[in-house]
Amino acid sequence: MRRLVIGMLCLAAVGVHAAEYAEGVEYERISPPAPTSVDEGRVEVVEVFWYGCPHCYDFEPYVEQWLTSKPQMAEFIRLPAVLNPSWVTHARAYYALETMGEADRVHKTLFQAMHEQGRRLTDVDSIARFLAQQGVDEEAFRKAYNSLEVQTKLQRAAELQRRYAITGVPSVVVDGQYRTSASQAGSYEEMLKVIDYLVAKEAG
Repeated sequence: MRRLVIGMLCLAAVGVHAAEYAEGVEYERISPPAPTSVDEGRVEVVEVFWYGCPHCYDFEPYVEQWLTSKPQMAEFIRLPAVLNPSWVTHARAYYALETMGEADRVHKTLFQAMHEQGRRLTDVDSIARFLAQQGVDEEAFRKAYNSLEVQTKLQRAAELQRRYAITGVPSVVVDGQYRTSASQAGSYEEMLKVIDYLVAKEAG
């Protein structure tokens, strides 16, 4: 089985109310399918995002809402975008936090800092100082940021995004087989319905 990623351009419940969505309209098929990383019987839902993207920031509350009622078989994964060299710093920071077990705790805080408070968190030093204020061990963060583990995750992220044919964020990929975005679905609300539709399609 393959899985899904969410997307709208920032350039560089199984119940779907009986809605039917069309390939090439509300979503695109990924060919050949990309590999997934979840167990058999699960459907992977991947969100490709960038902390600096205002559309990703706007989409975050919808993701949070979806996570409270997502289909039981869906397994959600965040994938930081590396579509532009300037985005790699944020992707590396996300993966450093992930290896420390801190990503979920400060994910929303990073978005708010950049888009509500206007903080220019564009390099490792500014990010590390900010995270220290949030209770993240600064020395451990810097060590993780420069680790081989994080570098390996970055390389895999870049390869997956190439296979997903991602050109903008936020985008969502379901089961490695389907890609959708708010621009395709028509709205963030409708995008969530498309995701549920595709999860049900793969689970069936």
